[in-house]
Amino acid sequence: MQPVKIYTTGTCPYCIHAKQLLKARGVTELDEIRVDMTPDERQKMMTITGRRTVPQIFIGDTHVGGCDDLVALDGRGGLMPLLNGG
Repeated sequence: MQPVKIYTTGTCPYCIHAKQLLKARGVTELDEIRVDMTPDERQKMMTITGRRTVPQIFIGDTHVGGCDDLVALDGRGGLMPLLNGG
């Protein structure tokens, strides 16, 4: 399974939903970066993604986007192949 990195905050309902979906698809380990606890990481996230909002999700080297993007990817049947390295 590809490594998953997710930028989050502690109270974001979209972050919670994204993590639940990833867990439901078999992801057991997340590299979770809390931008509310480490503000420098938010700036780094914004530089990498061009986005300010959380969550921002990476699967392997692919920037998936936010929660809505993850849900849409799953709905198109693209999440599992990406998680599995396809």
